[in-house]
Amino acid sequence: MARSSLTGPWGEALAADYLRKKRYSIVACNYRSKFGEIDLIAANRRYLVFVEVKLRKSARFAEAREYVGREKQDRLRTTALLWLQQNPDRRQPRFDVIEIYAPQGIETPNPDIVHWEDAFQ
Repeated sequence: MARSSLTGPWGEALAADYLRKKRYSIVACNYRSKFGEIDLIAANRRYLVFVEVKLRKSARFAEAREYVGREKQDRLRTTALLWLQQNPDRRQPRFDVIEIYAPQGIETPNPDIVHWEDAFQ
């Protein structure tokens, strides 16, 4: 398996571990529909969180969250609505972005993780 194909799952696993440490449970990973994909679905007592994970080596050209533009947000919303139709939940839905900066890729000893709660409506 190529190194680059490992980075996506590696970043999502880091984000999931980060959320677990913040007392979220992971409800689903890589939920896919014909409209798009949600990297992680997590929950705490109050929120059901649809998480987009962005992994970059640095923020030199742009911060990772800037890659979640209007079109991507619309696809995430539509995919989340479909998931909620299939899995009704009383918690408040929320969309978060988790940025992971790993200058040496999967070899980075301590990646920098930035969690943007309620990143878009």
